[in-house]
Amino acid sequence: MPARGRAKPSPTPMVPGSTDRKIDKLIHLMVKNATVVVPGPKIAAEIGGTRATVWKYIEKLRALGVEIKGHPASGYQLKKLPDILAPSLVKPELGDNQIGHRIVHYFRADSTNSLALEMAAQGAAHGTVVLAEEQTAGRGRLGRSWYSEKSSGIYVSVILRPPLAPSAAPVLTLMAGVAAQHAVTTVTGLSADIRWPNDVLVNGRKVCGILTEISAELDRLHAAVLGFGINVNHSKMPEELKAIATSLRIETGKPCSRAQVLVALLRELERQYQLLLEEDGAAIAERWSSASSFGEGKRVRVLTHTGEFQATTAGLDPSGALRVRRDDGRVELLVAGEIVEVK
Repeated sequence: MPARGRAKPSPTPMVPGSTDRKIDKLIHLMVKNATVVVPGPKIAAEIGGTRATVWKYIEKLRALGVEIKGHPASGYQLKKLPDILAPSLVKPELGDNQIGHRIVHYFRADSTNSLALEMAAQGAAHGTVVLAEEQTAGRGRLGRSWYSEKSSGIYVSVILRPPLAPSAAPVLTLMAGVAAQHAVTTVTGLSADIRWPNDVLVNGRKVCGILTEISAELDRLHAAVLGFGINVNHSKMPEELKAIATSLRIETGKPCSRAQVLVALLRELERQYQLLLEEDGAAIAERWSSASSFGEGKRVRVLTHTGEFQATTAGLDPSGALRVRRDDGRVELLVAGEIVEVK
């Protein structure tokens, strides 16, 4: 397979609506000086703004749950390290990862996938990451919405420009699932499963969904956007989702660092992407099969656009399609649709 070219990070203009770099600098400054009171004029000078700007940004961070104490006539003090996905806090943890060399952050966005697709169409480089503290119109597969509680989950989309054909899209989804499962397991110690094609489960309930969207011609993949929604610190799920969805906090009984989960996700995604380019889809399919109980021998209900039926999973194809064996012995290759375990 062709070797991957490494995109060269370069100065880029602000993306409309994204977080002002000044507030990112403020977050970084407060974290660096977490135990002391930082004078307002010093903050203003460091971030290149006015004291009024500093106050506005402090209020914005407080609205996200960041505990900052104001000391009259002296300045501001961070009471505890914030669990906010600011680029200045995430990028240093990624080292030379190409995925994440540029991070575009939003406090509030409609859908990170929609934004990433727009950026990709405008030429955004491979490895660009788009994330939001809150989504107002998060999207899942099959036109479903994604519950995106403010500052509780990870809502992130990654732009990839692989030298592959459009037919590789299902393998990219599998690769994303492997990376998400690894991140959840590594950071929390929970036993996470992957349900074909794109759900990460803990104790049979969904903690992560993945939406892959591509821009392509007949034989050329221009860009792929991998969107992840990970339920991290939701203390409870909406009544209509309780039976099918959960969060890392609910499962562990304690808050989890969203930043740690995000960094683990992007690092593992980089490793899996390299594996895909250096070997092929079969290597990703093998990793997925090792991480999932749904690959073979699982009794499932198959849902497709033409109807549903019960079957037993019979292995993953290197293309990313799932083999299922119907009760009459016929084996089919699922390219689209979804499966639900029959208990």
